[in-house]
Amino acid sequence: MKSYRKELWFQTHSRRQLINITPDVQVCIHESGVQEGLCLVNAMHITASVFINDDESGLHQDYETWLEKLAPEKPYSQYRHNGFEDNADAHLKRTVMGREVVCAITKGQLDFGPWEQIFYGEFDGKRRKRVLVKIIGE
Repeated sequence: MKSYRKELWFQTHSRRQLINITPDVQVCIHESGVQEGLCLVNAMHITASVFINDDESGLHQDYETWLEKLAPEKPYSQYRHNGFEDNADAHLKRTVMGREVVCAITKGQLDFGPWEQIFYGEFDGKRRKRVLVKIIGE
């Protein structure tokens, strides 16, 4: 069985941002040489997420609106975590959106439904962060 590991790095320009990383993950699958197996993609930071959904701008805005209703960024004083940092909302948003995805690889490709894409969700950005891609298979 083959095993492959790579870190993808991101620097967002805003506090919250969604990035479609499906092409980056597919490059990793190609580099791994795995034709049949599994691909784990996970955020390596507690204020970021990896999830699968549709790449549609209206949906992305819906996420922003919904997450801000669930865990509003401000006022910072509403959170016990906030003191040295002001990112309690980002921790909560990550919990809702999830840490990782595991995807099937078939014939060297992500085995997805018609609209599925992998996203990196940043909730406390403006600094360099990473995602782990781990692939195993034959």
